[in-house]
Amino acid sequence: MHPSLTLHGKRILLIIGGGIAAYKSLDLIRQIKKHGGAVRVVMTKAAQEFVTPLSAASLSGHKAYTELFSLNDEAEMGHIELSRSADLVVVAPATADIIAKQAHGLANDLASTLLLATDKRVLNAPAMNLRMWLHPATQRNVTQLTADGTLFIGPDEGEMACGEYGPGRMAEPLDIVAAIAAALQGAHILPLPNQPLAGKRVIITSGPTHEPIDPVRYIANRSSGKQGHALAAAAVKAGAEVVLISGPVALPDPDGAQVQHVNTAREMLAAVEAALPADMFISTAAVADWRVEDAGTHKLKKDKGEMPALHLVENPDILATIAQRRDQRPHLVVGFAAETDHVLDHARAKLARKGCDLIVANDVSAAGGVMGGDANEITLVTAAGLEPWPRLSKTEVAEKLIAHFAGLL
Repeated sequence: MHPSLTLHGKRILLIIGGGIAAYKSLDLIRQIKKHGGAVRVVMTKAAQEFVTPLSAASLSGHKAYTELFSLNDEAEMGHIELSRSADLVVVAPATADIIAKQAHGLANDLASTLLLATDKRVLNAPAMNLRMWLHPATQRNVTQLTADGTLFIGPDEGEMACGEYGPGRMAEPLDIVAAIAAALQGAHILPLPNQPLAGKRVIITSGPTHEPIDPVRYIANRSSGKQGHALAAAAVKAGAEVVLISGPVALPDPDGAQVQHVNTAREMLAAVEAALPADMFISTAAVADWRVEDAGTHKLKKDKGEMPALHLVENPDILATIAQRRDQRPHLVVGFAAETDHVLDHARAKLARKGCDLIVANDVSAAGGVMGGDANEITLVTAAGLEPWPRLSKTEVAEKLIAHFAGLL
């Protein structure tokens, strides 16, 4: 037994929510008792579809409570007393429904009534499908509860019972025990579910670049910056210190990010290098490959209807420059490959040529509506192989990518 996990003499009220992860809660009961704590268990109606009150009672050594309106239970220990006799209230698994009820002060069953009536700290161990976890409503509820002083442990990232992979797995019982010990010692900061990048510095480029031809004309592309800005917002939410280097876009700056506005590829590279060192670099910007070598200082005029000669030179390759640095190379360098044909072939070649760790490939041909649109369909390309993702909103893509990158770090 690790001495820092001693729960000797501590009383834990464990609320088991309805989810497949409820089976882990039986081991959690065992681990709490093994480390010296006492456990009383409350089970939601949905939880009883996965584990039985008899199993919880046998492991805890006390009756498992299930009903709000039970004369026998109220006579034995009223629900107000049950909510306040513990040193800590733990919800594991904490489903999206239980989290929502806590955030909004609902009390329509025994579990939610206890959570509203308790005067003790509450520790949630979320478990749900990754789409439910990443949904803006769930994230708003978690943010509100965190502001209210509620603690969280997890969720972990991994394969779930539904077959999807991502954040949503309930933390392992021993990790929850460690969080319980920390909470009982008065810790206010636990591994927060929405801050896997806490303490990390992330540089992100976004949008197009504008390469001047003359004072009024330029070379550019149709990138809106929506994906890059969504990544910056997701990284901020994940707890990172974010530097967003943005080309010209018609988007508001993401809250919480340090934003630098640039126009040209050379300005963008200089801003990226000035922002180093960093733990992660995400090169989302659609940088113009070429620029006019000698941009006009005056507006170019038609000369007998003939097009003026424009001599183009290659712009610096920002992704390759950062990926191939010998000093201050970020631990994780991610590039984007926006292609219109042979997408995966081009992405594989780009991965090898640039020297980055991962390429996010997407088809930006007109038929897909990705360039400038609100949805994206990507494939992760690494030396190990391909991982195609379904079509999602750019916000969902960003949140899922940030969670994936955090796991790689």
